[in-house]
Amino acid sequence: MQLSEIKKILKEYKDVFEALENYDKTRELPFQRKRIDITLSVGIINKLKKLREKTGKPISQIIEEKLK
Repeated sequence: MQLSEIKKILKEYKDVFEALENYDKTRELPFQRKRIDITLSVGIINKLKKLREKTGKPISQIIEEKLK
């Protein structure tokens, strides 16, 4: 394999190589899900529950969509 082919592959799949490099450092992939505990006010929790009922989506998915 020639150097130009290697550079082309590295450029084309740059995001994949960066994800793998990050995995080597952290043992976490960017698309993995992780459970955390957070504290929210009762008002925010009620708003999230209403959104869940309206959309049919889980609360975690609603939060992820708002932060993207």
